[in-house]
Amino acid sequence: MAHVDAVVTGAGGFIGGHLTGALLAEGLTVRAVDRKPQEDWYQVHAGAQNLVRDLSLREACEEAMAGGAGEVYHLAADMGGMGFIESHKADCMLSVLSSTHMLLAAREHGARRYFYSSSACVYAADKQTDAAVLPLREEDAYPAMPEDGYGWEKLFTERMARHFREDFGLATRTGRYHNVYGPYGTWDGGREKAPAAACRKVATAVLTGSDEIEIWGDGEQTRSFTFIDDCVTGTLRLARSEVTEPLNIGSDQLVTVNQLYALVEEIAGVRLRHRHVPGPLGVRGRNSDNTRIVKELDWAPSVPLLTGLEKTYRWVHDQVRARRDGRPHQR
Repeated sequence: MAHVDAVVTGAGGFIGGHLTGALLAEGLTVRAVDRKPQEDWYQVHAGAQNLVRDLSLREACEEAMAGGAGEVYHLAADMGGMGFIESHKADCMLSVLSSTHMLLAAREHGARRYFYSSSACVYAADKQTDAAVLPLREEDAYPAMPEDGYGWEKLFTERMARHFREDFGLATRTGRYHNVYGPYGTWDGGREKAPAAACRKVATAVLTGSDEIEIWGDGEQTRSFTFIDDCVTGTLRLARSEVTEPLNIGSDQLVTVNQLYALVEEIAGVRLRHRHVPGPLGVRGRNSDNTRIVKELDWAPSVPLLTGLEKTYRWVHDQVRARRDGRPHQR
């Protein structure tokens, strides 16, 4: 295969699909790689070289990098919302296979830049025990006490990317994503994150005439949520920068889960009763400190939560309605 400007792994996923579209819009040649069958990709871009490959295998990573690439964006991972990562710790940690093999292939094929998508799940749990959480600074990842399973794999691969830069000269960059949401992503099935789940539950209530929805826990746990457009912009800025240490790519607009649901209800024009039930909760509070990204990149995520939720809810509502009507829904 010929040299391409960019390789995106996990391109059939939510963030990968949006990132591939953004790179193509720049006029770049893009090789998009995912292990899922293409009919299960959330977005398939006709302008990309679309490959179905299992990147946990070394030979698949070599094929993904065949001919070389200027930029590599490694997003491939087995992950989902809290309901998934708390019950699939081994599966999440096995993502280290694709992470390791892609770093090796990128080094061997002379990639110019290598971006690794890490997560706020790397942060120490003892700094996230209160809903009124202090925003998490990049240095708060140590002493290490990350989310079990998923967080450990992410933190380990951050260190591996760092050492590939130090030992082999591969220009690695790491972004720590904070709860990215938006249209064209997972909205059901157990892997969806809180904003998509909220949109699905409210849309279902609207379409069925129900006046009640379920929320895990007491709903007072806090998070910040990052709209996909900000995530893609931050990824490209960081990948092409000279910043070698990990940076937060996350909104610093902190809300409770109850407030998140209230915003979705406002968008839908309904008021629903909340039934709080037991469920996976994760940490009590999590927010992004954006001091360093503003200093280093003169930029930070800025899309208000209400603005991003409006776009997300309209899309999820259409998917829920299509399914109820027996029409194909757009993954």
